[in-house]
Amino acid sequence: MGRYQRKILAAVLIAAALFAGCAGRDEASSGIDGGDIDIAATDGADTEESSASDGVDKTDSDDIEENDIMTMRVKIGNSVFTAVLEENDAVDALIEMMRTGPVTIDMSDYGGFEKVGSLGRNLPASDSRTTTQAGDIVLYQGSRIVLFYGSNSWSYTKLGRVNDTTGWTEALGRGDVRVTFYLED
Repeated sequence: MGRYQRKILAAVLIAAALFAGCAGRDEASSGIDGGDIDIAATDGADTEESSASDGVDKTDSDDIEENDIMTMRVKIGNSVFTAVLEENDAVDALIEMMRTGPVTIDMSDYGGFEKVGSLGRNLPASDSRTTTQAGDIVLYQGSRIVLFYGSNSWSYTKLGRVNDTTGWTEALGRGDVRVTFYLED
């Protein structure tokens, strides 16, 4: 079973478990009060107690979903960010490059919303019209990596996304930067 199929299976299993656990619950016991959602129990600290009290056993599907998400590190100066990778041929080729060692690219500012730099080789492109946001990492023209700290609409191949962009714009700064991409140990 492929990585994508395992993700779908894991999502279906998790959704089924959530729906089964929520069946018969009313608004008063759902944690919803005036539109606010109580998410205190979602940090995993109460997992054992929650499983015992709601009758839903924790399955390996939680582990499957976490393990299937491929990530890479993006180092800009002294700042390191984690990017969640897409599933496509370009990402597979980039991962192969990173398996031989970190990939370092000198990047220049373009348009006041992105940094762009050459990989020095072509990756398989599957461009589609995309509106980017801060944190998006894309492939442009098959051989250039682009890091967005603003927004743009163009045809790109999505590579990944930095979800926690705290300090992202500051790390990219003004002018040229050297960026290193590498796999987590």
